[in-house]
Order: sequence, then structure tokens, then C-alpha cells
Amino acid sequence: MDHRREIALDIDRKKLDNIEDNDPLNGYIMQPNPTLDQLQVFLAVTESGSFSGAARALNRAQSVVSYAIANLEEQLGLALFDRTVTKRPQLTPAGKSVLEDARRLLGDLDVMRARVRALNEGLEGELSVAISSIMPSGIVVEALSAFRSHFPTVSLNVTVGTLGTVVDAVISGKAVIGFGGMMADSPDQIRFERIGHTAMVPVAAPDHPLAKLGRPLSPADVRDETQLIVYDASGLTRGRNFNVFSLKTWRVSDNATKHLFIRGSLGWGGLPVSLVQEDIASGRLVALHFPAFNQPEYPIYAIGNVATPPGPAARWLSVEVRAKFAEGAA
Repeated sequence: MDHRREIALDIDRKKLDNIEDNDPLNGYIMQPNPTLDQLQVFLAVTESGSFSGAARALNRAQSVVSYAIANLEEQLGLALFDRTVTKRPQLTPAGKSVLEDARRLLGDLDVMRARVRALNEGLEGELSVAISSIMPSGIVVEALSAFRSHFPTVSLNVTVGTLGTVVDAVISGKAVIGFGGMMADSPDQIRFERIGHTAMVPVAAPDHPLAKLGRPLSPADVRDETQLIVYDASGLTRGRNFNVFSLKTWRVSDNATKHLFIRGSLGWGGLPVSLVQEDIASGRLVALHFPAFNQPEYPIYAIGNVATPPGPAARWLSVEVRAKFAEGAA
């Protein structure tokens, strides 16, 4: 610590030795480590530009503010303010660095307080959601963006799956709420509420034999071509096929892989319109005219479990997703 700093601290100590019994500093005990209160005082001084301004903002005596800063500087072993330049305290380079840390710590404290307040009011601390990969991406992003703004203290745990994976997550309790298609053989405690719909379209790469036919396709046309299919990792639909027309199939775990393979001309298959509309518009994929595949409307449901009723955040999200479908987001 430099000589000027030692003098400044010595002056502060002499002032404290002379405080009267009714001085607000009486009983003020120096803590071994910096406290949140000291950081709040430090932040108030920097924001107001003076010790007197901080005292007014905090409704404290100026001597208390000065003492808190002196203690903080001594505990840190750093001069946070240069008092020799002007009458108004100026942050030292070290002070500027500490200020960033103080703001972050106090910001974290505000977040914690908000979360505790929300928990006391019954709001979920964390929400687990299962989302089908057939969900329009625009709706998912817009709804979750609104959710983040509305519930900044709620942590979100999102599982993305296909076919029975979403329902299985709700059945097992891994997700409080799910968004996807209906499973006809689901347990009685599972509830489905229709909130919108999407569409599936059969597609192939431009150089694929089916894309080159240039006419409506029949089941005979696709029988010997490799069809890409997403399998159900949950096992809820084991033994059942949906819209399978080809004798040769490749099974993949998700629509993203299926999309990649179809674009690579490894086969043909059905994908959500929202996933391939840009590819079709740009010519990277061709929408196949295949009447037998006809699936213009694929219902989407909010899926819940009677055994684990949703809390305020989950209910809000369900309403928001329904609203986004109604608005026609894609």
C-alpha cells in the first residue's frame, strides 16, 4: 500500500477515534471479508459520483458510507478511489475492475431474490418440457422467447424427440408438459389437448429418381426406392409403421438426420413442412406429388399427466404455444 493510502487510512482512523456515542458508526463492526452491503455502498458511490450522493441515495450518514469504503479498501488491499485528483472520487484502474465484479455479484443477488420470491408464490424453479421434432420451429422459438421474458427466474429443461418420445417423457415424469402428436394407447392419466396442427410433405433431392419423374407418384413408383423413416426410441409404437410405402427402409433417430440424408439423395421421406419449406423454395429439395402419402394436417397437442399437474409457468407456456399456432407463426 503506498504512502498516500496509508495517510488516508490513518486520517479515517483518527476520525473514527473521535466519534461520539450517538454517531451512526457506533457499533459498526469491521467484517473480515467484503460484504454485500459494502459492495452496495461501493456501487452507490460510483453511480452517484460522490460519498455524499451515495449517503443520500442509501439514506445513511456520510460517515457510514466513508467507513464502509475504507473498510472495503483495507480488506481488498486496494485503493478503489483516487482522492487526490479532484474533490469527487475517481475510480482507480483496480476500482474499475472491482466494480465489474461487484455489479455481477449484486446482479446475481437480485436474480436469487426474484427466484425465491417466485418460489414463495408457487412458481416453478425449473420446468421440464418435451417437444416433438415435428413442431414448427418458428412457433417453438417464439413461444420460448416469450417464456424467457415472462419467467426470467424459471430454468427450462427441454427434451426434443419423435413419435412416442414426447408422450413417454410425460408418462415417466421427465417432462411436466409435452407438445406433439397423440398416442392412441396412452395411459388413462395422460391428457391430450389439441392446440394446433402442422403438415408433413414427402420430399427428395432434385437428382433423386422420384424427383425426376415429374408426375404424380403411385405406390408402385416408390416401392423399390429407399424410404427414410424415423424410429421411435421410446418403444411406445414398436411394431407399428406410419406412412411406410417402400420395401427398403433406412431408420434414423431424428428428423434432423433424416433431413440431412434426404438432401444427400440417400432416399426419400416425409418431413415437417416447416423444416423443408426453405429447401423447397431454393430447389435443394423437391416436394413429391404422392397422393397416397396425403397428410395435409397433422394435429399437435399439449400433453399433460394427471399425476403431475402443471404449475403456473407450464400452464402459461401451453396457452402461449396455442396462441402462436393461432397467429400462424411458422
